[in-house]
Amino acid sequence: MNRRSFVAELAALALVVGASAQSCAPTAVRRRSWPLGVQLYTVRRELERDFERTLERIASMGYAEVEFAGYFDSHARAVASSLRQAGLDAPSGHFPLESLDNWDETLEFASEVGHRYVVIPWVPPERRAGSRAYRELARAFNEAGARARRSGIRLAYHNQEYDFTPADGALPFDLLLAETDPELVEFQLDVYWMVKGGQDPLHYLRGRPGRFPMLHLKDSSGAPEHRMMEVGSGTIDWPAILNRGSEAGVRHLFVEHDEPASAFASVEESFRYLQSLRLAEPRPR
Repeated sequence: MNRRSFVAELAALALVVGASAQSCAPTAVRRRSWPLGVQLYTVRRELERDFERTLERIASMGYAEVEFAGYFDSHARAVASSLRQAGLDAPSGHFPLESLDNWDETLEFASEVGHRYVVIPWVPPERRAGSRAYRELARAFNEAGARARRSGIRLAYHNQEYDFTPADGALPFDLLLAETDPELVEFQLDVYWMVKGGQDPLHYLRGRPGRFPMLHLKDSSGAPEHRMMEVGSGTIDWPAILNRGSEAGVRHLFVEHDEPASAFASVEESFRYLQSLRLAEPRPR
């Protein structure tokens, strides 16, 4: 082999190696301005023991937002005061389905706290038995969403794994998407439960821009066990999902872990991973 042939083959090899390395490199996340948040269910025991200190510790990690899943008998104004003291925003809160029965009081409470979304996170089994039940839910959500909008608040529904078990030949989650008015009802896409339910979050984010203003982030060890893990430590492709979410109009990200070994360590580990993707600048400590 002469010198010219050797140099040419070396250059060709470099191109192949470079292309291979590029294909194996992690996908960059294009948007970098999300305010990172915590779903406070993760630290519910700590929050019950010391409400103010728990919020302050979450803020000290670098988080800018929190989402409530219970207020431990605190008045709305007291919750709002604790948030201001910690320097946190709470754009949303989880409220049980039964809140629709005293909807005006729920909306008043949410407004005083400073929420912009009221999220229904779970539906009792008797209210989700078959496609007809889900259609009735959709009608109830439309009515509640209309009243919420007049109060300056948005109604959203948070998916669970059972929403992807076929009912009468259809996916219940698809029924809710189809039969709720996009102007009145939005959705909080829980990536983990959707993946465990056998569905692809990228498919939903791609097909329905604007309907998912919020994501719940918790990782999975993968099938079949789907053990819940901290964000970035499992098998879910977060850069791909977050890139798609940016295009689909996602505005809020909440990390969560239902039963972490250590609640504060869990949310801190998830924050470090998301910060490594350059989603947000760290808060001043």
